[in-house]
Amino acid sequence: MILNGSPRAPRSNSKRYAAYVAKYSPWPTEYFEIRKNNHAQLRERMAEFSDVVLVFPLYADSLPVGVLNLLKSLEAAPPERRPVISVLVNCGFLEPGQNEIAVRIIRFFCRRNGYAFGSVLMAGSGEAILDTPFRFLVARKIRRLAGSIVRRRYEELRVTMPIGKRLFLMASTLYWVRYGKRFGVTRQQMQTPRIEQ
Repeated sequence: MILNGSPRAPRSNSKRYAAYVAKYSPWPTEYFEIRKNNHAQLRERMAEFSDVVLVFPLYADSLPVGVLNLLKSLEAAPPERRPVISVLVNCGFLEPGQNEIAVRIIRFFCRRNGYAFGSVLMAGSGEAILDTPFRFLVARKIRRLAGSIVRRRYEELRVTMPIGKRLFLMASTLYWVRYGKRFGVTRQQMQTPRIEQ
């Protein structure tokens, strides 16, 4: 069971990451989006699966509110059979370690509520990496994530673009300036910080 916890689930990068998980999983998978009103249905379906992969973006160093609300729902009324929970979390920071707090929250939830915790993939440079020649690095790590779940040899994996912080900052600034222009926002309105030489 692959659960997309992005608030923009239908048009999200988490959906793209989830598609990689489905592609590389040796087991059949089913994909679901976490919504405000489908927690009971997800809980019922969850009992049918041995494993759940939560896929979500980092929000303010934590979980998106939809994921938090689902966890509250699962705590209040757990499924009949608790699956192993694995995590694929991505952030817009270059450093995948920025995702550690979110992963700790999921680990704590699992320990407190009797769920086995499986594998983790923390992806840095979230949105950008999927649209670069470095996407093969993500594909390789997701293949390893899926394999570790099937083999029950759980791992903590990390991936990011192999570039320096300075280059990443320049590229991300350029991306956001172009993105703003598409919607009529000027560079001055964005108050983009200048990169010192």
